Amino acid sequence: MKSTPARRRPRVLRRRFGEGAATVVIGAGVAMLVQPFWLALFTWSFPVILAGAAAFVVTSHFPD
Repeated sequence: MKSTPARRRPRVLRRRFGEGAATVVIGAGVAMLVQPFWLALFTWSFPVILAGAAAFVVTSHFPD
């Protein structure tokens, strides 16, 4: 099975873009966790952090 050259892969399937997006999601989850104003944001903070961490693990296996 042939692999597609890196220059032909969509930008979304590259490690740099995916890890950056996952890091932003993790940061948003932490911001949701430490804000004292809305209980709904606090309630959803852990699932957001968990989704960001899972996305980071997955995208870290993408090619450069």
